[in-house]
Amino acid sequence: MSVKPIMRDVLFLSQKAEPAARADKQVAMDLLDTLQAHKDGCVGMAANMIGVNKAIIAVNMGMMNVIMFNPKIVKKAGAFETQEGCLSLSGVRKCTRYREIEVTWQDMNFKMQRQKFSGWTAQIIQHEVDHLSGIII
Repeated sequence: MSVKPIMRDVLFLSQKAEPAARADKQVAMDLLDTLQAHKDGCVGMAANMIGVNKAIIAVNMGMMNVIMFNPKIVKKAGAFETQEGCLSLSGVRKCTRYREIEVTWQDMNFKMQRQKFSGWTAQIIQHEVDHLSGIII
């Protein structure tokens, strides 16, 4: 298991992520280990949160954590206002999220996936995808 420290440097976190490649699978494993270690207070994590500027996120989907390489939100509907916290920041901040999204990404085998998500899972994915764009709530 390889749990990494949480990055809190706002300048680093505000950079746009580089595309992920097969060579970044170890980063994905570290991300899963680190998310698992913080499961009591964290439901998703982007690679920049462990100091790696690559487009990789880990999302808790109930029974399991899922890795997404190069995720893109291709559709969104049902805007709402909410507040979110982040392991890299203290406190909570207001933001706009969407109740339903459709996402494309590459899985651990770099096979393209496309799926619709709603509710809490959709909100987590949106938060983590923002990290990849250098958007900090």
